[in-house]
Parts: sequence; C-alpha cells; structure tokens
Amino acid sequence: MAISNLSITDDKWRAIVENDKSYDGVFWYAVKTTGIFCRPSCKSRPPKRENIRLFKTAEQALAEQFRPCKRCKPTGQRLPDHEWIVWVTEYVNSHYMENLTLHILAEMSHGSPYHLHRTFKRIMHKTPMEYIQKTRLEQAKKQLIGSDKSVAEVGKSVGLSNTPYFITLFKKNMGCTPLQYRQLQSKQAQNGGIQYGKSKNE
Repeated sequence: MAISNLSITDDKWRAIVENDKSYDGVFWYAVKTTGIFCRPSCKSRPPKRENIRLFKTAEQALAEQFRPCKRCKPTGQRLPDHEWIVWVTEYVNSHYMENLTLHILAEMSHGSPYHLHRTFKRIMHKTPMEYIQKTRLEQAKKQLIGSDKSVAEVGKSVGLSNTPYFITLFKKNMGCTPLQYRQLQSKQAQNGGIQYGKSKNE
C-alpha cells in the first residue's frame, strides 16, 4: 500500500531535497504531476512537496502506473528509450500551450538535454522542438476552423504568444497565413473542393 501524502515527514522531505543516499531502499517517491518515481538520492530538481507520493517499494510505484526515472533508475534497470519518448510526447501533447524548451522537457523527464534530443530524433525522426511546433500548429489549425478566436488569441492559446512569429511559422509550414487558412477552410466547407493548408511535412 502506498504511504499517504500525510506521511511525508520532514526527515523524508529533507532526504529528497538533499538527495540523501542513506534513504535509498527505505522509500521511493513519485511525482503526481509527471508520473515518474525516483530514489531519494535522485539529482533531478525536487518537486513541490504537495505533488509527492511515497512508496515502500519500487514495485508499489510501478503498480500505481508510475514510470521509473531515467536518471536515477529506481528499479535498478534502465527505462527503455521508447517508453521514455512516449512519456515525453504525451507530456508535450498535454502541455503544448505552456513554455516548453528542450531543457524543460529534459528536466521534467529526468534526463539530459543532449540525450533526450538524440534519442527523440532517433525514435520520432524529428527533434523535440520540431515535435512541439508540429503539435502547436495542428492545434492552431483546429482552433482556426472551430472557433472565432482572433489569430493572436489562437497563437497565444497554443503557446505561440508572439503573433508575428506565429504567423511566420504557420505560413512556413502550411503554405498560407492563419487568416488565409481560416478563410480557405471556410470556403471549402461551403463549396467543397481540395484541402488547403496541409503541412509541408505531411
């Protein structure tokens, strides 16, 4: 059974913050916001105390669907690269509207930026930042068609608050500006015809 959040004593919290190896094997901690669990000695940035769950064994954390940290290997085994990248893509899919950088993704997934960049490109055939951009643009396309938001509002809602950059990026990838895309798709819906604004990478 998992130890409740109320059982996070000051000593255990201090062990996490100070990466105290003497507590390794005594308990494991999981971060509810990332779905990852670690040893107390993990060098990753400490999470917020209220986001932590404690477990007596690694098996209990696994049973609760938490994934082992790529950095501290709490199960003693290396997390397969594919599982790691699946987690990263799921995180991007859920947080694309936030400020995301390679370093932030590496920190959240408990890996190094260099290793994440190399592994992500090998498995996904694109870099993490390219994947973030593609996800944001796909979401922008949906909002341009399905909402009355202004171009600036759409850009901001998908994590591209710099409107000129959003327009430039959209045109580079889709072959038309966001406004043109909205107009063309509206005309297509009314009259039928070919699909405009398809990604150049598709």
